[in-house]
Parts: sequence; structure tokens; C-alpha cells
Amino acid sequence: MLQHPEMSRRRLLAGLSAALVGGVAGLLRADDLLPKHITKETVVAVKKGLDFLAKAQASDGSWHGHPDADTYPVAMAALAGMAFLANGSTSTRGAYADSVRKATSYIVSRAQPTGLIAEGEEQGHPMYGHGFGLMFLASAYGMETRPEVRKKMEGVIKNAIQLTAKGQSNLGGWTYYPGGGDEGSVTVTQMQGLRAAHNAGFTIPKATTEQAIRYLELCKTPEGGICYSYGSGGGTRLPITAAAVCCLYSAGEYESPLAESCMNYVLEQFKSTNNEFRSGHYFYLHLYASQAFYQAGDERWDAYFPKARDNLIKQQSGEGSWTGEVGPVFGTSLACTLLQLPYKYLPIYQR
Repeated sequence: MLQHPEMSRRRLLAGLSAALVGGVAGLLRADDLLPKHITKETVVAVKKGLDFLAKAQASDGSWHGHPDADTYPVAMAALAGMAFLANGSTSTRGAYADSVRKATSYIVSRAQPTGLIAEGEEQGHPMYGHGFGLMFLASAYGMETRPEVRKKMEGVIKNAIQLTAKGQSNLGGWTYYPGGGDEGSVTVTQMQGLRAAHNAGFTIPKATTEQAIRYLELCKTPEGGICYSYGSGGGTRLPITAAAVCCLYSAGEYESPLAESCMNYVLEQFKSTNNEFRSGHYFYLHLYASQAFYQAGDERWDAYFPKARDNLIKQQSGEGSWTGEVGPVFGTSLACTLLQLPYKYLPIYQR
């Protein structure tokens, strides 16, 4: 009897992970069955990272108790949830089904009557949680098989889309509060959330996407990248430029002049640092740069991923976590997501 490819892959990876944790003897040619550039060490590192996240999750589905999750509770829950989805788990199957289920419940419960997905004010930055929360729920929606939960998710996602559309500035961007202005990092977060919703079959206002692309065009710098915000001007921000590439590609702007100039800028910075980015926002940068390189094709991905993979694995703590810019939930979630891109489980991260 033929098996669905996704189920076959899940069983293979589950068996391989178990074997690796107990030792690599007897694996023979198991490497041949893994995606390109995914080594046995990568599988072990990812499992340790996801196990850390699963153990750190609170009973309500959040990651409260960690500094980053206490500051940005919905954003961290969504990013951790994306790391589990990237492993092939859903709310009903997979090694981390319980964690996906709890994260879904928590994020749905934080949807406000306005459509905003956030726990309170999220330290004055609720639109980060909203964008990441929308991306996670939309990504999980297509895999959800429980009718009552799926219905709740649908309502939250539709309201979240409306909130994002209404919260867009006159220039086409977003900032920390709905309708409060615009800046690059929040703008790309909303664009990816909307793209994930589009992938899940939800209707996205065409004008919202067009205006968002226009905003990124307004933020283009003479170097070809993206600045922090149109109003502030200033120099090129590499992390936001890498994020802009992902969003433009997600919007189908693969060959637009802006996508090309942003990708060229990211490539130049990559080459100038001997194929190793340097940034105060290391994990944030690599989350988006990895997607940009992956979507740009094999040649660029092959030049980027092996070194980024090895550098990340070296930084992992003994308990399985990575300490990101704001804490271990953030760092671990982003590292695990990056390392699992070749598995191709999530449409938002695929070519």
C-alpha cells in the first residue's frame, strides 16, 4: 500500500531522530534519506532544541517564565509554534502535537474583540505578536482536523486580517500599534502573516498588499537595501532588507527591481564578511536571510546554509537552547526554524 509522502517522511525522521539520540551505530546509509545539507548533527541539534521548547512551555500554551516570552508572549508562542510546525508536527500528530495544540489554544485565546492578537500591550509592541500570531494560526489552519477548533481559528484569522488591513498607515506600512505609523520590521511581519493567510485560502485585500510593497519601495536606500522607516531615513538595515526579500518573494515579486536590489545588497554583505553575516540582530537576520537564500535557488542556498548551520550548532547550549537577542525562546525557535527549512513542511518558507 502506498504511503502519503508527508507521512513517510515523518516516520523516517522520527525513527532517525530516535536512533541518533541513542547513537549512530547501525544507521548505515541513513544520510542519503535526509534533505540536502541536513546532517545527523543537524537532526540531533533540532531535536534538542524542540525538546527544550516543549519542556519550557507553560500549561496554558505560552512560554511565560522566560524573559522574552514575558515581554512578548504572543510573538514568542507563535515563533515557537512555527518551529514545531516546521518539524512536521500538527495539533493531532507528530512528536510535538501536544505543544502545537497548546500553542494554538493560547494564541486563539489572546484574540481581542478588535481583531488584534496580543496579550495586553506586549510591552508597547502588540503588532509583532499580531503578525507572528496570524502567521502561525494561518500556517496551522490547513493542518487542523478538529472542526470546532478550526472554526475558532477561522474567525480569529479573518478578524486579524481585517485588523491588519485597517491598521495600515497612509504610506502602506505598519508600526507597533495599529494605525500608529510605519516602520520596516513590523511591516514585513504583517506581510508574512498576510501571505500565510493567503496560502491557507483566506482572501487578502489586494490594495493592502500593493500598498505594503509601495512602502518598501519608499524605504529603498541608495545602496539598494531598506532603511528602518520612511520617516526616519538613515542607512540601510541589513536584517530588514533580508526580511523585505522574503516578503517580496512571497508577494510574487521575484523579478521586481526592488527584490533584485535588496537581494544583491544582502549578497554583497554576505560575501564581504566571508560568508558570515555580522549583526547585532544575529538570529533575526538569519531567520530572514535563510529564507531569502533558500527561495533564491540552489546556488545561493548552497553557499549560505552549510556555514550558517555549523555556526548555529556550535552556539547551542547543553540543554538544547540558543540565546537569541531577547532570550532563549526567541533564539531557539528561530534556530530550529532555520535548520529545518529543507524539510519543506510550511508553504510560507518554501520556494
